[in-house]
Amino acid sequence: MQPSEVTGLHYLIPSNPSPYSSHFGMITPQTTNMPPTYQINRIGNYINHPLYNNIQEISSQSSGFSGNSTSDEADEQQQSIINERKQRRMISNRESARRSRMRKQKHLDELWSQVVWLRNENHQLIDKLNHVSESHDKALQENSQLKEEATELRQMISDMQLNSPYSAFKDLEDV
Repeated sequence: MQPSEVTGLHYLIPSNPSPYSSHFGMITPQTTNMPPTYQINRIGNYINHPLYNNIQEISSQSSGFSGNSTSDEADEQQQSIINERKQRRMISNRESARRSRMRKQKHLDELWSQVVWLRNENHQLIDKLNHVSESHDKALQENSQLKEEATELRQMISDMQLNSPYSAFKDLEDV
């Protein structure tokens, strides 16, 4: 209950309102079946008044988290809730960071395995290239040798035709 919400205090006012008559005005209802009530006038001028302090205590007790908690207990509960949230957030952040580190490590492991696979593939390709290159060189050498042999054989045939008494070899020359 806030002081601005108080309109009638006939339960809190003593039965003899005369000591407070300058502070409170009596409101008499238009109908006779309602009891008279008292209204607080000029409450801003009498904040230190004992009655106002009683009202303030009642309103502060009713506005806490539980019926018996004080503002200190409410602050402690609120601080406890805040600390609990911070703790949960910190644990969540740690778990998230751990998962992130695991993802990074997994990605790094995958990259390293890819590096190893690519290096092996590269070595295999280099070996194949060296083998093909060696085969090419051998083929070139064989080709060169065969050309030399063909030239030598042609030369031998040519020499044989000139020195031969048979005319059959001369006919081969035209071929």
